[in-house]
Amino acid sequence: MGVLDHRHALVTGGGTGIGAAIAKVLAGAGAAVSLVGRRKEPLEALAAQLPKASAVVADITREADCTAMVEAARAAHGPIDIVIANAGVAPSAPAGKTSLALWEETIGVNLTGSFLTVRSALADVTRAKTNGRIVFISSTAGLKGYAYVSAYCAAKHGVVGYARALSVELAPTGVTVNAVCPGFTDTPLLAGAADNISAKTGRSADEARATLAKDNPHGRLITPEEVASTVLWLCSPEADSINGQAIAIAGGPA
Repeated sequence: MGVLDHRHALVTGGGTGIGAAIAKVLAGAGAAVSLVGRRKEPLEALAAQLPKASAVVADITREADCTAMVEAARAAHGPIDIVIANAGVAPSAPAGKTSLALWEETIGVNLTGSFLTVRSALADVTRAKTNGRIVFISSTAGLKGYAYVSAYCAAKHGVVGYARALSVELAPTGVTVNAVCPGFTDTPLLAGAADNISAKTGRSADEARATLAKDNPHGRLITPEEVASTVLWLCSPEADSINGQAIAIAGGPA
């Protein structure tokens, strides 16, 4: 018996990186998993590896897509018990060169997308006696500032604020709401950031990765599996009283 038997988890950004790691660990604990993303191929490839999983193609910045996403997930596995709002983007630019388009995209995916995801599934998660779970994947950028990613920091701070507000509002229903805040993590998103640094500075991609890793207090990149393990714990019965927290996974204080 798994700790999440008979539970249904919806994971946005579920095809790669942290989202894929979370989907795997939740499925391993017995949950049915709905994998959501904009690219069909990685979603279907991962779903084929898991015992009870389906792929849902959706753009979480679109209200209609989020409504259809929840309907498709429910049709595949029944009402949703767990929402993992993980999808995100992390473009970078100096503050003075941050265009309105970059700002709106970053806020749209990371913050508005999280809002639309959760709101669309809220009736399922808060239904009677479910002990539902909502977990936002934020970032240490939601707890402190970083240079050249002001839009990303603003969005992730917003995610943490939204999680804290929801945690108070939903506490009487038995639903817990938390944010997980990884430091620099070894994902395709980080690889893209390293390539960007490499292109702008002439350093190798490995040197760029090492520079990013130094920001984590223990001097190495976080693994997606470390983030996924924390999410699994938050979704387990043992975490019934963990609510409204922003948990840094960074090898030290954020």
